[in-house]
Amino acid sequence: MNKLRIRKLGVLSVAKIYAVMMLVISLLISIPYGLFIMIFGAAMMGSGGQSGLAAGGGGIVIGLLVMVGLPIMYAVLGFVFGAIGALVYNIFSGLVGGIEIEVENIS
Repeated sequence: MNKLRIRKLGVLSVAKIYAVMMLVISLLISIPYGLFIMIFGAAMMGSGGQSGLAAGGGGIVIGLLVMVGLPIMYAVLGFVFGAIGALVYNIFSGLVGGIEIEVENIS
């Protein structure tokens, strides 16, 4: 078995991976949540009355904003914090030597 040490991380590559991971995770959460808000808003709209129409339309808009806005926000935050995390890792790996991993050639 060979030992390898990760001395530095590519800041941009880590940031991109974090952004995509956070986008996918937030889509899995925000789409059902947004649909729930939209369904609840449609039920409010179906209850009749002027206040029901206003509340229902607002619920649909908020549901759409949740389904679109949260994944974008989480992707941006994932990118920023992924870059910060990679920078912090690079600083500390210079001080303590980085993470060691063992690899095996299976071919």
